[in-house]
Amino acid sequence: MTQATFELSTRGQGLYEFTSDVEAFVRGEAVERGLLTLFCQHTSSSLVIQENADPDVQRDLNNFFRQLVPDANDPSMSYLVHRAEGPDDMPAHIKAALTQTSLSIPIANGRAALGTWQGIYLFEHRTAPHMRRVIAHISA
Repeated sequence: MTQATFELSTRGQGLYEFTSDVEAFVRGEAVERGLLTLFCQHTSSSLVIQENADPDVQRDLNNFFRQLVPDANDPSMSYLVHRAEGPDDMPAHIKAALTQTSLSIPIANGRAALGTWQGIYLFEHRTAPHMRRVIAHISA
């Protein structure tokens, strides 16, 4: 078993790919078969595996989630009570609850067994820049 921490700097809402960092970590551990677990240590961002070939996919996902869960200033969100950290905070918690804070990825032949067009992303749900931490754990 081995662990690493990835620190990701975000510039606001959006998807931030860190597939190459994860792949380098897995290669460096020289594990032929096992399970990679990624865990996001935050409640207002999440993790997703998504297509990494066409940037329109990330743009569309971000736009969809903005429409699905608008900021607290939107009249449709007037029922929200938690507003202490700004109008994007509680909507960010909702978006994180709808997605995932952890991922499990098999390791096969010494590599993360991702599909051809799959990439690993931190999905930032806040509008302000943040420093995010993702813990990676390999079980062989």
